[in-house]
Amino acid sequence: MVSKVENLMEWFYEAIKNAKLYDYGNYPIKGCGIWLPNGFFLRSKVMNILREILNETGHKEVLLPLLITREMLEKEAEHIAGFTGQVYWVTKGGDEKLDMELALRPTSETAMTVVFKNFLLSYRDLPLKVYQIVSIFRYETKTTHPMIRVREVNTFKEAFSFSATKEESIEIVREAYDAYSKFFNTLGIPFITVERPSWDRFPGAEISIAFDTVLPDGKSLQIGSIHYLGQNFSRAFDAKFMKKDGSYDYYHMNSYGISERSIAALLIHFGDDLGAIIPPDLAPIQIVIVPIVYEENVEEIMNYSRKIYEIVSATGYRVVLDDRTDKTPGEKFYEWERAGVPLRIEIGPKELKENKILFAERTGKKKKVEFDNLFKQIKLSFAEIEIQLKDKARKEMFNRIIRASSTDEIENVLKERKVAKFNICENEKCGQDLDKRLTGFSFLGYSYLEREKGKCVVCNSETERMGYMAKTY
Repeated sequence: MVSKVENLMEWFYEAIKNAKLYDYGNYPIKGCGIWLPNGFFLRSKVMNILREILNETGHKEVLLPLLITREMLEKEAEHIAGFTGQVYWVTKGGDEKLDMELALRPTSETAMTVVFKNFLLSYRDLPLKVYQIVSIFRYETKTTHPMIRVREVNTFKEAFSFSATKEESIEIVREAYDAYSKFFNTLGIPFITVERPSWDRFPGAEISIAFDTVLPDGKSLQIGSIHYLGQNFSRAFDAKFMKKDGSYDYYHMNSYGISERSIAALLIHFGDDLGAIIPPDLAPIQIVIVPIVYEENVEEIMNYSRKIYEIVSATGYRVVLDDRTDKTPGEKFYEWERAGVPLRIEIGPKELKENKILFAERTGKKKKVEFDNLFKQIKLSFAEIEIQLKDKARKEMFNRIIRASSTDEIENVLKERKVAKFNICENEKCGQDLDKRLTGFSFLGYSYLEREKGKCVVCNSETERMGYMAKTY
C-alpha cells in the first residue's frame, strides 16, 4: 500500500480494492463504479442509519421516475443553467427519434415539484417531507474518483419538503441540519458546516448549507448539503395550494442530499497505511478466526477454533473461520487486515493449553481473554475500536484547520495543505476577492453556527462571521 497522507487517492483506490468493497476502473464506462458484495453490505448499513433518522423526523420514502423531460428541466432557468454541461440526454427510443428529449435526472427538484403539486392542494396537506435513495447522472468533466466524483452517483439520498410559509420551511432546514449532524456523528465522520456564498449556491437555491469534511491531504470534500429553494420551483411549475383564507400561494420548498461520498469519507478517515478499517457495527465481517496449527496438535486446535466459531456465530456476529491450508497465518493476517475486519481471533497451542483466546484488534491492540469472558470481551473490544476510530478521525481533521488573521497567513496555511479559518464580513466582495487572489483554492463560505469577534481579513471591518478557505475535490 502507498502512504495515505502522501497519495490519498491512490491509497483509496487500493484500500477499497483490497477490501473487496468497490470496483472502479474496470467497467467500460468512465465514472461508473460497482458495489461488490462487501461494499453493498456496508452501503446498506449506512443507508439504513440514514433511513431511520429521516423516518423518525416524519419523512416518507418515495420513488420517482429516472427520466425527466427537457421542458421540465428548462422551466426553472437557473436550475438548468447550473447543470447545462452535466446532463445526459436520451434522444432515441430504439431507432426512432424522440419528439421530446429526455434527461437522466441530475437531481430531482423539477420532478418532485411536478409530481406533488397534484397532491398538495390545500394548507391541510402541508408540510410534506419525502425522500428517495436513487441513482443520479452527471457528466463530470473533472478527474473522476471512486465514490467521490463519479458520473453515476448510485447512492444518492435526496429529500424534499413542501411548506406553506417561509418560516415553516426554514424550520425544516434546521431539522435537516440536526438530522444530518446526527447521521455523521453516528458514523463518526468529523465535519464543518458552512453557508455557501451566493456564487456557489445550488442552482435555484436562496440558501445553501454544506457539510464539509477535511481529508488527510488537506482538501475539503462536501459530504452533504441543504438548500432553501424558496418559491422558485413552485412558481416555475405553477404549483399552488389553497390557504386558510381561501386564497392561493406557491409552496416554499427545500431539498437536501447525501451521497456515497459519506462512505468514502468514513473509509478514508478511519483507514491506515495497511488499508481500510471498518467499524464493527458496519463491517460485513466483524470477526475472523485464524487457527495457528502445528502438526502435533492440528485436530485439537481446529476443534477448539470450530467450537468458538459456532458459539460466536450463533449469537449473531458476522464471523469467518479461516481454515485454509494453503495460506500461512501471516498471509491470512495481512489479507484480513487489508479487508478492514475489526477483530481477529488467533488460536494456537498456547491458547488451547490455557483455555484462552488472543484478540488482535484492527486498530493495533492485542490482548489475551478468558474463554468464559469471550462475549463480554467482544463487546468491549468493539466499543473501544469505535471510540478510538471516531476520536482519532476527529482529532486529526480539526488539526488540519488552522486559524488565520490575514490573507498572507491564509496563503501560508493553504501552502501547508491545510484549511484556513478566519474572520470575514458579510460583504460578499470580500469572499470573491479571496477567491480571485488565491488561485486554485475556494472560499467555502461562512460558518453556519460559529461566531467569534474579530476583523475581516480583507477589509478590516469588525465582524463575528467566520469563513473557511481550502482546496476542494
